[in-house]
Amino acid sequence: MLGEETLTNSQKFDCNHEDLNSFFYDDCINYSKELLGKSYCFTLDDDPKKIVCAFTVSNDSVKVNDLPGSRKKKVIEHIPHSKHFKSYPAVLIGRLGVNKEFKRKGIGTELMDFIKSWFIHEHNKTGCRFLVVDSYNDAEPMNYYKKCGFETLFSTEYQEIEYTESNPSEKLKTRFMFFDLILLYSKSSSTSI
Repeated sequence: MLGEETLTNSQKFDCNHEDLNSFFYDDCINYSKELLGKSYCFTLDDDPKKIVCAFTVSNDSVKVNDLPGSRKKKVIEHIPHSKHFKSYPAVLIGRLGVNKEFKRKGIGTELMDFIKSWFIHEHNKTGCRFLVVDSYNDAEPMNYYKKCGFETLFSTEYQEIEYTESNPSEKLKTRFMFFDLILLYSKSSSTSI
């Protein structure tokens, strides 16, 4: 867990992004105290004072009735008809950062694989169909999430602006993306039989 003791006793964690750095140092502890999200980190085995990466997760849902028809179909394409709901359980990856010293070494991909496996593991205490993220609307983070199998919830920025009632004259700061965990769960449960 990424808490006050870890932050106090660790070397400065810098993921080369002002907003993320600010969150992990100034806000993640209060988020935890207010039950808004839990933050976790991985450190080096041989130097536990060095944080390699960190992330924050919280409960969320994907509300399919709020989506345009084609996007709703995209989200629920792997869900049996008898199981269609107005919304589906999800986990929001609120923040995710890799220490700038470890970027471009596959750490981000390993971290996402860990998060995915965490929520399909048999000891997970809650139902969770999707992972969701409000990715920064910049090439690097968008490409990262796409590489990890995430898709944009809305097919275009214009569609997302329209459905979220954002200001059409401003570029979206984030894009909402999702990953359907059933794709992994089906694979893991069929191999464990």
